[in-house]
Amino acid sequence: MAGMNWDEMSAQERLLAEQAVLNFRELGKACEAAADGSVLTVCEKLALAQGRELMRRTIEITLNEQAAAVEKKGRRAERAAE
Repeated sequence: MAGMNWDEMSAQERLLAEQAVLNFRELGKACEAAADGSVLTVCEKLALAQGRELMRRTIEITLNEQAAAVEKKGRRAERAAE
């Protein structure tokens, strides 16, 4: 698998990639600080919270980009499916 070209990424893509790295680092620190016997629980709980937040940001960025593109092009000719 080829690596990613960071120079070709948009600012939003870099922001999301940086957030994933920060999440990874925070997860490692939390696991190191967790009491014996609770590492998996601590790790899972934090990973779920981080994942939800990352998904929320990803959806927000995507929808904002789509809205900006639609505004730039004007309204669509056809009606959206219900």
